[in-house]
Amino acid sequence: MSDVSVEEQVLDGAGVVVGVDTHQLVHVAAVIDARFGRLADREFPATRAGFGELVSWAATYGPVLAVGVESTGSYGAGLTRHLLTHGAGAFEVFEVNRPERATRVRHGKSDPLDAYSAAEQVLAGRASGRPKVKTGIVEAIRVIKVPRDAAVKNRTAAYSQLRDLITAASGRLHDDLIGLSGKKRVAKVLAMRPDPSRVADPDHAVRHALRALARRIAYLDGEIAEADKHLATLVQQACPSLLAMAQVGVQTAAQLAISTGENIDRMRSEASFAKLVGVAPLPASSGKTRRHRLNPGGDRQANSALYMITVGRMGRHEETRAYVERRRAEGLSTPEIIRCLKRHLARSVYRALRTDLMTT
Repeated sequence: MSDVSVEEQVLDGAGVVVGVDTHQLVHVAAVIDARFGRLADREFPATRAGFGELVSWAATYGPVLAVGVESTGSYGAGLTRHLLTHGAGAFEVFEVNRPERATRVRHGKSDPLDAYSAAEQVLAGRASGRPKVKTGIVEAIRVIKVPRDAAVKNRTAAYSQLRDLITAASGRLHDDLIGLSGKKRVAKVLAMRPDPSRVADPDHAVRHALRALARRIAYLDGEIAEADKHLATLVQQACPSLLAMAQVGVQTAAQLAISTGENIDRMRSEASFAKLVGVAPLPASSGKTRRHRLNPGGDRQANSALYMITVGRMGRHEETRAYVERRRAEGLSTPEIIRCLKRHLARSVYRALRTDLMTT
C-alpha cells in the first residue's frame, strides 16, 4: 500500500472511493470523487457473484483506491473477505460506522445515502479502522466459541430452573434433592422414571419437568466439552505465548485473540490495543486531586477477560500480590489498583499476541 493517504491520492486524480451499506440479502454501493462528488450508486446481491459485480462496476468510474464497508463483522463479512482476498494490493478496505446522527438529521435515511456517507467517511479520514481478517485460525476459534458460550448460558439457565422447581417441590422429592449439589441433582433426576399417564398429577409433572431439564443439562455438558476440546487445540496452536502467561486459560486467551483479530498489525501500537480492550486510562482529576479512572469503553468481552486474569493473579501470583500491597500503601483503592494492573497486563498481552499472530 502507498504511504500517501487515500484523500491525497484521490485529490491527485488517482481514483475514486467506494462506500457500501450492507444488508443480509443485498448491498448498496456508492462511488465518490475527490471533491466528495457523488458519481453513482447501485444495489448488488449479497453473493460471491454480486461482490465481483460490485468491484467491477465501481472500477468503471476510475481506479478504486479504498472501500468503506459497514458491519464488516456481520452483514458485510462476506464482502469484506472478498475485498481483502481479491483486492489485496489494489485498494484499501476500511471499517465504517453507521452514518452520524447529524448526517441523518440533515439528509435523511436511505440505503444509497448511507453508502455515500460510508465513502465520505473514508475520504475525510474519519473511518481509518481496518477490518479483521476472517480467513484464518482466529476465525475458526471465534466460530467454535460462539455456540460454546451460548451453551454455557443455556446450561446456567437450566440449572437455575432445576433449582427453582426443586425448591418449590413438595414432600419427599424436595427433601431428596434440595441438599445435593447441581451435578448430583442432575444425576439423580436422570435416574427418575416419571409415569406419563399420571402427568396431570403435579408431583409427577414436576418429575417430568426435572428430567427434561436434566437431559438438557447433560446434552449441553457434552456440547461444551466437545467445543472446549477443539478450542484447547486451536488456542495452543494460535497463541502459545499468550497461553503460557500466568493465569491465562484457554477461554480468556481465545477471547483476547478474537477481539484482537488475526491481522494484529492493523493496530498501530500497544496503546491502540489498550484502547480496543477498554483499559486506556481516563483522566478524573479535579482541583488538587490527580487521578485516573476505569474506562467503560472498548470491547467489554476482552476487558472481562483481562479482569479475570488480573483477579486470578491478585490471589495467586506473588509479584502481583506484592504490587497490590505496595499500591495500597500509597493510598490507591482496589478499583484503581485493578485499573493499573489491567493496563500493564494489556501491554504484556499485546506483545504475546504479536509474537503469536504475526507468525501464525
